[in-house]
Amino acid sequence: MNDKIKKAFKNTKFTPFWLDNPNRPDPEKKLESHIETDLLIVGSGFTGLWTAVQAKEQNPDRNIVVIEANTAAIGASGRPGAILSTSLMHGMENSNRLFTDDMEELERLGKENMDQFRETIEKYNIDCDVEWTGELTVAIGKHGIPDIESEHHLYIKHGHDAHLLNQQEVQKEINSPLFEGGLWSKKRSGTIHPAKMAWGLKRVAKALGVIFYENTPMLNSKTKAQQVLVNTPNGSILANKVILATNAFTKHQKKISKRVAAIRDRIIMTVPLTEAQLSELGWKNRQGIYDTRTQLNYMRLTKDNRVLFGGRLDYFFDNDTDPDYDKKAEPFERLLEALYKTLPALKDIEISHAWSGPIALTTRMAVHYQHFHAGKMIYAGGYSGFGVTASRFAARVALAIIDDVDIPERHLLFSKTVPAWIPPEPFRWIGAKITMYALDTCDEKSGWRIPWLNMVDKIGFPLKP
Repeated sequence: MNDKIKKAFKNTKFTPFWLDNPNRPDPEKKLESHIETDLLIVGSGFTGLWTAVQAKEQNPDRNIVVIEANTAAIGASGRPGAILSTSLMHGMENSNRLFTDDMEELERLGKENMDQFRETIEKYNIDCDVEWTGELTVAIGKHGIPDIESEHHLYIKHGHDAHLLNQQEVQKEINSPLFEGGLWSKKRSGTIHPAKMAWGLKRVAKALGVIFYENTPMLNSKTKAQQVLVNTPNGSILANKVILATNAFTKHQKKISKRVAAIRDRIIMTVPLTEAQLSELGWKNRQGIYDTRTQLNYMRLTKDNRVLFGGRLDYFFDNDTDPDYDKKAEPFERLLEALYKTLPALKDIEISHAWSGPIALTTRMAVHYQHFHAGKMIYAGGYSGFGVTASRFAARVALAIIDDVDIPERHLLFSKTVPAWIPPEPFRWIGAKITMYALDTCDEKSGWRIPWLNMVDKIGFPLKP
């Protein structure tokens, strides 16, 4: 580690910035008895919380219990970049790749979902630092321009307020020598404080009558008559219906982990910028930003003008969702080097927080549903990003599936199919490590990396070299 990088990490906390908050709610009590409920929700990340709120809004008299292995938002929901998007299926290009025939309806539903997401924030006065500033995709070098031009075509085709920017125009939005073009989608997108949003949803759910138990992991489940019995370390729940909102945390269900891999996504957060740094950086419109690198980076500003910079995926053997390796500076060094190259105005800036979060990688990179106990238990998960808003939509469809309500969404392909199978260990780990290395080095060295990534793409993972 060179001296500049070493100095930047001198006072870093290796914990999520979003969760490092003195106003974080106190933990709920553990479940230490046997209880019965109409609907049990396992997991209190975004999917679980949106399920609880919407289920109570649909039927205020419904008895609903949420159990959480740790505390609310401790998993992926408290760790993302939290750039808001209308996409329900991990971006326009991914939607078009997977569900071409359903694209028009998915885009309509995505806009509707975002409008209702915003209505919920306003209706319940959720304080979550939301900024409706749009999202900006930036081309890294001239070879990235065809990517944003292709995406622009899809945005316009499906009625988005999206604008192509040339090099001079994108430089006016944010000062980076690497950006040679941009695509700015101006409406129905922005940024949010994800943990505050999750805690706000939990507050709403509790006010509506939902019962929460935390530090209460699900150990196993079995069918009991026409119900599902879920066991926890010190108690049990007999539920008429169960929704598994566990996303990347899949070890308690091998059927899920056959199609879901817990990939780590790394993020660094700077200290607050000075006025001089802000002025040099530009970024007056404060968009959330993605770039077109093979191993993409994304960035955004916080309410107190820190810069979040994320990317650099990794995988740990046997779907490890809490690796010790990501609790020190070493795995974040190259991410910081990329930040300095991308935004020279921030050269030498210190990093206040660094962390990684589990994303549920599948061959579709978007939500899917799996069925257990004759349909009395439903898994809803598989987000590989874009889950902050898509989780609301996914939760609503999960409720319709488990209640057997015939809504139009259930007739779309995404709700009736599952991602492809992923090889087990050790082949999963070996393949993931080769792929991550290829992603990390493809832009500089290419060579064998391009054929390898093309092969991975054909298997089902959309990785474009």
